[in-house]
Amino acid sequence: MAEGPDDDALPPAFRRAVAALGRVSCRPEVRIDPMPAPKRLAPFAHAVEASVEVDGEELADGRFVLLHDPQGQDSWQGTFRVVTLTRAELEAEMAADPLLPEVTWSWLTGALQARAVACGQAGGTVTRASSHYFGALADRVPQAEIEIRASWTPMGPMGVPDTAEHLAAWCDLLCQCAGLPPEHGDGRHGGGGVVPLPPRRGPHPL
Repeated sequence: MAEGPDDDALPPAFRRAVAALGRVSCRPEVRIDPMPAPKRLAPFAHAVEASVEVDGEELADGRFVLLHDPQGQDSWQGTFRVVTLTRAELEAEMAADPLLPEVTWSWLTGALQARAVACGQAGGTVTRASSHYFGALADRVPQAEIEIRASWTPMGPMGVPDTAEHLAAWCDLLCQCAGLPPEHGDGRHGGGGVVPLPPRRGPHPL
């Protein structure tokens, strides 16, 4: 939900941007649900969480937060900001690939370009971590995870971005990290021959 007064007191631009998020069209494997929004990043915020599930198994998850400050913020260079988190488990050997951070970051920028959304001031981090088990836990398979934290300034006519397309682009990234094949092979929405990461499909350790 948006932080702040009741809906009637919300800035019209923010109301329109939040309403657009509800019209997003994503792959059937993606589930999107509302979640509490952060309270200190901007005067107004709206957040959703998403997961990619195949055959009852969750392959990736994350959150998408839309921030709005009617006065703008210097670091944003705009009045809106998108903040995202994407996580996926991988085969342990994939985490050792030296090009993994650059490849996954290029998926984000490529997803935004494929959706033809206007944005600026994109930045973020790609973190990979692996766990190896010893002693009484030595029979467990090594586990690895990749985490992408990214933010960018969405732009649009009259100062209102097409937030549905920004959310859809982020869901495209989520699906790539989950290891799903592209929906199209013609360069649209994650296509163009881009190879997704093979996800870790074993049971999650307790």
